[in-house]
Amino acid sequence: MPRTSGPETREKLIRAAEEIFAAQGVDGAQTRDIVALAGQSNPSAVQYHFGSRAGLLEAVTAGRLARTEAALAPLLAAAETGRPALRDLLGMLVTAEATELRDDRGRRCLRISAQLSHESGIRTRTPHPTLAGTAYWRLLCRVEDALAAAGLPEALRLERLDLALTLIGAAMADRATHYLDGTEPLTDEELFLADLTGTTEAFLLAAAPGTTPPPPPRSSP
Repeated sequence: MPRTSGPETREKLIRAAEEIFAAQGVDGAQTRDIVALAGQSNPSAVQYHFGSRAGLLEAVTAGRLARTEAALAPLLAAAETGRPALRDLLGMLVTAEATELRDDRGRRCLRISAQLSHESGIRTRTPHPTLAGTAYWRLLCRVEDALAAAGLPEALRLERLDLALTLIGAAMADRATHYLDGTEPLTDEELFLADLTGTTEAFLLAAAPGTTPPPPPRSSP
């Protein structure tokens, strides 16, 4: 009988969940399909290892965030002593997210996280528990500071930043789907990432209704 305890089984369930959540959607995925794909005969395996289906999803997203943090933290640390322009900050975020495009596991996780983009907590400045104290959250705060310096009203900049995460997440998930399906994207990856960074910057800096457009941001020396 397949084991239902130990780190190996836990990892098998996480890997299976990544596949099922990516294919069926976070809301549509069936726990029994995850258990079966993981090769487990005990239908309570998810409950045993993660406490609940939600706990399993949290484990999937935590693993994905850990990989993104590993890419993002050194980029942000290198910029801590300066005042990088908004485009540079967004470039760090896009670059870190794009590391998940390198393999099928990351691509599946991009499809999953795109469905959860509104859970960051940025609208209330209360980070989701998985984001508290991370480089990812510090970067979001610096992006908001840049938008405040550009004169964007508080409510509008928080809403736009939340929507920008949705834009980036959807674009990454779309790219990941191309790679997973073996279809050729319209643009190469370098152009895709540069355009996503520029498009997100333009969205965030669009003039608030009834106001004069803000001046273009300056790059720090």
